[in-house]
Formats: sequence, C-alpha cells, structure tokens
Amino acid sequence: MKKLALFASLSILLFSCGKAKDGEFFVSGTAKGIENGKLVILQTIDESGMNTISLDTVKVQNEQFEISGKISEPSIYSLVFPSQNGAIPFIAEHGDIEVEVYKDSVQASKVSGTYNNDEFYQFNINIKKEQKSIQKAMETFQNKNKSAIEAAQKSNDTVTLNKMTKEFKDIQKRYPDFFINYAENNPKSFISVYIIDGMFRSPDVDVKKVEKMYNNLEDDLKKTKPGKKVKTKLDELKGVKNSNEVAVGKKAPNFSAKTPDGKSISLNENLGKVTIIDFWASWCKPCRAENPNVVALYNELHSKGLNIVGFSLDEDLAAWKDAIAKDKITWPQMSNLKKWELETITKTYKVEQIPTTFLLDANGTIVAKDLRGNELKAKVKELLGVK
Repeated sequence: MKKLALFASLSILLFSCGKAKDGEFFVSGTAKGIENGKLVILQTIDESGMNTISLDTVKVQNEQFEISGKISEPSIYSLVFPSQNGAIPFIAEHGDIEVEVYKDSVQASKVSGTYNNDEFYQFNINIKKEQKSIQKAMETFQNKNKSAIEAAQKSNDTVTLNKMTKEFKDIQKRYPDFFINYAENNPKSFISVYIIDGMFRSPDVDVKKVEKMYNNLEDDLKKTKPGKKVKTKLDELKGVKNSNEVAVGKKAPNFSAKTPDGKSISLNENLGKVTIIDFWASWCKPCRAENPNVVALYNELHSKGLNIVGFSLDEDLAAWKDAIAKDKITWPQMSNLKKWELETITKTYKVEQIPTTFLLDANGTIVAKDLRGNELKAKVKELLGVK
C-alpha cells in the first residue's frame, strides 16, 4: 500500500507541474544581463502575412519573464526585445516552453521544452552549419575555376561555361535540398509544413514530389492552416495540369493577359504563319542576353509571316516597360504581373525556367520547344518556306 501511495503522489506531482493550461502555451524566460523593466513583446503575423500583430507585453524582472497565450493549433510567434533590437521566433503550441535569451545575439537564443521548439532550435543550428559549408564550397569553386571561366567567356566557349554553370548551381542547390530532406524525414515537425509550402515558390516546382511529401505528413499537421493552404495549392496545380496538357504535336492552349498599356490581348488573336511564344522577364539575364537574337530574327522574318508573343514574369511594370524599350522589342507583350508561383499560364505551359520558347505552326500547333539561335532560325524558315 505504501508503494501504491508513493506512486500516486509522484504521478500527481509529475502531471500537475506544467504551467500551461488546456489550449494554452506558457513561456518561461531567462534573460541574463537584461535590466529590470525592459519590455518583452509577444507578436505574430496576420493571415495576410503582411502585418505584425502585438498580442501581449511583459517586463523582465530579476532577469526573468513569463508570458502565455491561447492557441488552437501550432503557429509561428516571436518574442520581441526592443531594448536589444532583436526577436526570438518560436512555435506557439500547447505546453511549457523555455527560452534562454542570449543578450548579445537575441535571434540565436535557445528555445526548448516542446517537440516542435526542440526541433526548430536544432534545425536552425543545422541550417547555419550548412550555410557555412555551402559558402565555403562556392568560394573554393570560384577560386579554382576563375581563370577557366574568364578564358571561356573570352573565347565564347559555351560548352565550358555551361559545364561550370551546372557545377555552380549544383552547389547552390544544396541549400533548398537541405530543407526538402528535412521535411521528407520529419513528417511530424511543424516546420515541415512551411518547407513544403515554400516549395511552391520554385519556378520548377515538382507537384508530384510536393504531393508525396504532403501525404506523408501527420494528419494533425494537415489540419493546420498552413497544412490546408498546401492542400489548396496542390488541388489548384493538379487541376491546371490535368486540364491543359502541353506537348509537341498538340494545340497551344490559348491565354490572355494585359499589355504594358493595360489592354487585354490573347495568344490566338496574334498568331501568324509561324508564332513564337516567348516566356521571359526583365530580371532574367539569360533572357536579356537572348533578346538581341530574337529581335534580329523578328526584324528579318516578320514580313514573311513570323509573329512573336511575349509573356513576361515581371511583377514590376516599370522594369518590364524599361526592358522592352532598351531591348527594342516591338512584338506584342503581355503579363499578369504576378509572382511566378501564382501564375497559372506558366503552370499550363509547364514553364520551369526562363527563357522558355514554344514554336507554333500556322494552325497554332506546337512544333518545337526551346530552340535557340541558328537552330530556331532554320526551323522558322522551314515552316515559312523561306530560303
């Protein structure tokens, strides 16, 4: 009986020591070196993702502070220290959360006590290590290949330049790969939901991969607001993909958007005997480098029946207009001035990088994709029947 009584007492002690009530999180902070009376502000971001909301404010007393709040599901919050010009991001979730504030490096402060905050803290440590490793690899690559790249540029050795570019991009790719690998291997972590959502920002988003990673998440994470957001985006992209298959030999789907002057035009009303659809942007250096060749081709063959329809992925109207003028582009241009991940036309045409071009015959059927230079010119002349 004594053993049972002792066990019962320990059970009561263990299960009653938490400060967080049902539906709440409770933050206990240690702030060594921060004076009494200094403010700690609890903040979050509204659903638009644009505005900061202050939820509560407490003061540091004897190098400590406590703050709590109601929560229905995990969410990203911050503890802001105006006196230190810093903030500590953390995951507000049910439970007792401990924060050890590093006065001289507030953002690097330690947050622990709940599963997601332990994960978040370790994740941030690991990503900083990966960033340093990638930076070192990039510097090593540049120092090693500087002379070879300069020589290739002078001699216009595109084979070498393409090879070097690929190697450099492979190093850069380690950064997004780090995030993706984490999300794949941590389906219980709240961070994984945000990583998966971030994958939609990539111009070459792999919908099947995103869907697989989403399906692998814990059910509770799928029910959160960011989880539902991922599901909505997936459904939208899958709908676009299934309804508009684009390939050589198939009719090019019609689309419409506004010109720089705000007039709405469509692809179909601008078709010629031969038509090039050119996906580009003012900020895309390879696009701008290719523009003089396309301008020369258009000037030579437009009178023979070549039309070009440009679709820009610009978001800045002024920058778009400036590039059109500087590059002396005279063919019809259109854009929705949307972010790449929100542009359904690029999803329809499966545009994963720019510049991307589609070559259409007189019937609007796709006959080739991503031809450049002499190869493009030869094909256009063939379709036009011009020698």
